[in-house]
Amino acid sequence: MPAFPFTTTSLALAASTLSSLAAMTAMTAMSAMSAPALAQTPPPATATGASASAGAQASLQAVVVTGTRRSDRSLAESESPVDVIDAAELRRSGSTELATALAQLLPSLNFPRPSLTDASDAVRPAQLRGLSPDQTLVLIDGKRRHSGSVVNINGTQGRGSAPVDLNAIPIAAIDRVEVLRDGAAAQYGSDAIAGVINIVLKKGPTGGSIAGDWGQTDAGDGGRAIVSAQFGLALGDAGWLRLAAENRHQQRTNRAGVDTRDAATEPRRGQVNNRLGDPDSTQQSVILNGQLEAAGLQVYSVASYSHRDTVSAAFWRTQATAVANNVGSLYPEGFLPLEDSTSQDASLVLGVRGQAGAWQWDASLNHGRNEFDIAVANTANYSLGAASPTRFDAGRLSNRQTLANVDASREIDWGGFRPAVLSVGAEWRQERYSIEAGEPGSYTGGGASGFPGFQPSNAGSHRRDNVSVYAGLEGSWTRDFSTSVAARVEDYSDFGHASALKLSGRYVVASSLSVRGTLSSGFRAPSLAQQYFATTSTNLINGALVEAGTFPVGSAAAQALGAQPLKAEKSRQASLGLQWQPTRQWQTTLDVYQIDIDHRILLSANLSLPTALRNQLAAQGVLVSAGRYFTNALDTRTRGVDLVSSLQQDWGVGGRGTYTLAFNHNKNSIRGVDANPQVLTDNNLQLIDRVTLARATVSAPTTKLLLAAQHQWGAWNARVATTRYGHYEVRQSNPVNDQRFSAAWLVDVSAGWTQGPWDAQLGVENLGNRYPDPVLAANSVGGILRYSSFSPFGFNGRQYVAKLAYRW
Repeated sequence: MPAFPFTTTSLALAASTLSSLAAMTAMTAMSAMSAPALAQTPPPATATGASASAGAQASLQAVVVTGTRRSDRSLAESESPVDVIDAAELRRSGSTELATALAQLLPSLNFPRPSLTDASDAVRPAQLRGLSPDQTLVLIDGKRRHSGSVVNINGTQGRGSAPVDLNAIPIAAIDRVEVLRDGAAAQYGSDAIAGVINIVLKKGPTGGSIAGDWGQTDAGDGGRAIVSAQFGLALGDAGWLRLAAENRHQQRTNRAGVDTRDAATEPRRGQVNNRLGDPDSTQQSVILNGQLEAAGLQVYSVASYSHRDTVSAAFWRTQATAVANNVGSLYPEGFLPLEDSTSQDASLVLGVRGQAGAWQWDASLNHGRNEFDIAVANTANYSLGAASPTRFDAGRLSNRQTLANVDASREIDWGGFRPAVLSVGAEWRQERYSIEAGEPGSYTGGGASGFPGFQPSNAGSHRRDNVSVYAGLEGSWTRDFSTSVAARVEDYSDFGHASALKLSGRYVVASSLSVRGTLSSGFRAPSLAQQYFATTSTNLINGALVEAGTFPVGSAAAQALGAQPLKAEKSRQASLGLQWQPTRQWQTTLDVYQIDIDHRILLSANLSLPTALRNQLAAQGVLVSAGRYFTNALDTRTRGVDLVSSLQQDWGVGGRGTYTLAFNHNKNSIRGVDANPQVLTDNNLQLIDRVTLARATVSAPTTKLLLAAQHQWGAWNARVATTRYGHYEVRQSNPVNDQRFSAAWLVDVSAGWTQGPWDAQLGVENLGNRYPDPVLAANSVGGILRYSSFSPFGFNGRQYVAKLAYRW
C-alpha cells in the first residue's frame, strides 16, 4: 500500500480539474446573464430530509412529491414506499457518481461496473428491484428524462436495455432524490414498472458552494479528481437563477490477469496485456435552472448539458493474430484496440404555471437528446494489411425526445376528512433514434479490430409519436383512511395503445402503526433503440471471440432467424406495507411486493449459426458467425420485501447519533417462455437459452443489507456503513462452467469536520479490501478475466477519499 494514498498524479488531476471547471463555470455564468429568465420546474412544495434507507431517515413530516399529485403529502402519509435522500447524504456516501451513490444508500438498487463490454463500459446501467434498467423511470423535478442512445448488448446485467444515463447529472445540482419503489405507469407512463427516481434540484437565489473531491485505490490506480460549484442569483424581486457545474477526471483501474492464451513464442505471454476495470474518463456537466414570476404566472426552465470522453479497451490481439492478418509490421508484439467514445447529453425544459379559478395548471415543453460517438484507436482493418490506418471513426448513436404536456388539479370538497384532489392531464411525446455509419474503413472487409463500425445497412433515422391522457383522484375518507386512484391511456404511432390503472390506500391502525398497499397495472413500450439498433461487433461467446450481429426485428436477417414484431410489456403489481413509529426518534417501514411482467423485452441468446444459416445471411451481405435480436419471449415474476428502520438518539454531552438498518430481498422467477421459432429448433438453437434466463433471474444478488451509524460531536462527525451483498450466479452454455458467487461484506468509514463555512471529510471505502470471488479458470479467457462484470460492487478493492467544501 502506498505510504500516502494521493500521489502526484492525483494532485495533477486536481489542478487540471480546477482549471477546467473555472473556465466552464465562467462561460456558463456569462451565457446565463444574457439568457432569458430560466427556471426549474419545482414541485408545488419542497422538503429536505436525510436518506430513508441508509443514513438518517427523512422526517416523516417532510413533504414528498413523487407518486402523488397532492402538494401537502408527507412521507408519513405516503401510500407507496418512497426513499428520500438529501444532498448531504449523497456527499457523505463517498461516491462522486449519482448511480454509485444511490447504490451505496439504497438496498433495492444495484449498480454493477462491467468491463470489456464495449459502450457499456462508458454508460453503465443501474437496476431497481432486480429488474431491467429501462424499467425504472427517471424524472428531474417531475419531468420525464430522456433515455440514452447506447444499447447494452454484451453479456452484462441490463443486457438489451438503453436506460437513462444517471451519471450525466452532477450531484452538486441536487437537493434530494426521491425513489418511489412502486409501479407508477398510471401516473407517469411508460417505463415506470420497477419504480421512479425523481431528482429534485436545488432552488432559490441564496446559498452556494465550491467543493473538491479526490480519491485513489489501494492498488495505486484509479486516481480521481472532481471539482464542483453551485450558487444562486436573484433576478430582481421576482425570480432566481441557479447554476451547478462539475468537472470530473477518472483514471482507469486494471485488475486483468496475465495473458496465457497462446504459444510460448508470443513475446508478451505471461504479461498483463489487457485492461479489466474502470475506464479512463473525463466529464464536464452543467445544470442551469430558475424561476420568474410575472403577471400572476411562474415561468420556469431547466437546462442541462454533459460531455463525457471515455477510453476503454477491447481484448488483446496477439502477435500471432497480427502476423496472420498481415498487420504484424504495424504491431510487432500484438496490440490492444481502444474504444474512444464521446457521450453528449443535453436537455431543456420550458414551462409556465398558474391558477385559473379553482384549478392549478402547469404547461411545459421538454426536449432532450443523447449522442454517443465512438472511434476505435490502436487498431487495424485486417483487409487493408500494413496500409491500414490505426484509428477509425466507427459512427454515432443518437436518441432524442420532445414532449409537451399540460397538467391541472383542483380540490373538491366531497364531505371527507379533507378535500380530495382531482388531477387531469394530457401529453404528446415524439421520440427519434438514429444510427450514423462510420467511415468505410471501419466496417469494410471485417472492419476495425475490436469494434467494427456501424455499416450503411445499420444506419437510419426512426421516429414515433404518442399521445396520452391521464387522471387521478386522491382523498381522505377519515383522519385515518386515505385512498387514491390513477388511470392512463397512451396511443403510439408504431404499435398501438397501452393503458394502466393504479389503486392505493393507507389506514392508521393505531397512533404508531399504519398499513398501506397498492394494486396496479403497468406497461413499457419497446424503445426505438430496441426496435432498430443494429451492429456487428466482436463478442466473447462460449470462451471465443466471434463476429456477432445484432439485427432489428424487422430486418431480413432477423426474420430469417424467426423474429416477430415487438409489443409492449404489460405488468401487474401488488404491494402491502406497514409503517411503525413507536417514538419520535424511531421509525420502521416494511413492504412486501409482487410484480408480474408479461411479454418482457430482452435480447435473445447469442445464436451461434450453423453453416446453412451463415450462408443464408451471407447472401444478404451479412457476414457473421453469431446473431441475436430483441424478443418478447419471456414472462417473469418478482417477489420481494423491503425493510427500513432508523433510530436517532441524543447522547447529551456525548453527541447525537443516527442508526439505520435497511434490507431488500428480491427473487425473480420465470412464469413462461414462448415457443422456440421453428427455424431455430430445426438448427438446434434456442432463442432463450439458460444464460439469458439466468441473467433475468439469478445474476443479481438476492439480498442486500445496509447497516449505518453516524455520530456528531460538535464540529466533528464519523460514519460507519456496512453493506452485505447476497450471493448471485453466472451461468454458461455449458453447465459445468456455471459459477455461484458468494455473499460479500463491505465496510466504508469516514470522519468529517465542519466549522463555519468549511466542510472536510476523509474516508476509506471497502475498508477490508474485499474483492468478489475469482472467476473460474474455464471462464477467464486464458486468465485475463479475473473477476466477473456481474459483481454488484465492482472489483477495484479499497479506495481512499478526501473531500473539501466551502459553503455560503
